[in-house]
Amino acid sequence: MNSSFLDRLLRNWLTLRKPVSRLQAVGLGVACILLCLTGWWLITHGANESRLVGPLTLPSPAETFSKFSELWNDFALTRNVLVTLRRVSIGFALALMVGIPIGVTAGCFPRVHAFLSPLIMIGRNVPLAAVLPLMIFIFGAGEKNKVMFIFVASVAFVISDAARAIMDVSARYIDTAYTLGASRWQTISKVLVPLAAPTIFSACRQMFGLAFGYIMLAESIKIADEVGGLGYQIQIFQRRGFREHIYLIILVIPMVALVIDQVLAWIQRQLFPHMHGGDGMLRSLVRITLIPWESLKSLVFYRTPVSLSSAATEERLK
Repeated sequence: MNSSFLDRLLRNWLTLRKPVSRLQAVGLGVACILLCLTGWWLITHGANESRLVGPLTLPSPAETFSKFSELWNDFALTRNVLVTLRRVSIGFALALMVGIPIGVTAGCFPRVHAFLSPLIMIGRNVPLAAVLPLMIFIFGAGEKNKVMFIFVASVAFVISDAARAIMDVSARYIDTAYTLGASRWQTISKVLVPLAAPTIFSACRQMFGLAFGYIMLAESIKIADEVGGLGYQIQIFQRRGFREHIYLIILVIPMVALVIDQVLAWIQRQLFPHMHGGDGMLRSLVRITLIPWESLKSLVFYRTPVSLSSAATEERLK
């Protein structure tokens, strides 16, 4: 019986790409967190001299969480979290507004992509620690510097991911669109962008988590009357030797990022229900919102349809 139970357990765990229910996924995630907390407790349990890891290196869970009220009340945790989140959101929104149109253009037109490739490569590989002094020279040490730092750190990745998503769309969809009489702009806006949108959204969702980590570097410097944010708080606690506070912020950051990621995951399911299993509420709302624009565009740019001859088809392909 024990052997049979073990066999079933191994099949459940080791079957390649076997689907996992949402309840099982949550349970396994909670088990992982509890296992990590247990390991943390074990290596920091006991008197200071008998611990596997000393308190100066890693405080125990009880010692760490006992400082949470102090971090919340005396060091304005909520205010610093909101300030950091605002900086990341504005900087990343700017990166999306600039990066997605450029990336779509580069993905549609190979010569544009070849022209931009050196800048994209530099933007993806330049050390961010080297960029920070330049951002201070250009924008100063204030709020604008931190927002633009997130923009610079993210925009090359957004351009690259958007271009790659467009280029990964199969050529048969373009051929079908041209066969049905679509123009170049209609093929881009009605075929390429909608098909690439789920991939672009997934890439941007992952990139936002990285941008939330980048802000820690930018917030290491602040001016007098500015709210420091979580990054500056870590610097202050390091100087004062408040190890428990640093570990608490390290725990707070992924918790905030997890909440944001779940919100983005819900938006993703609502926008792309055919891929992620949502009910499509936001997708329907977007369609309703675009109806007046489509009606206006058809009135302004209406052209009498003509039959597609082979010459017209060749002209569209140019």
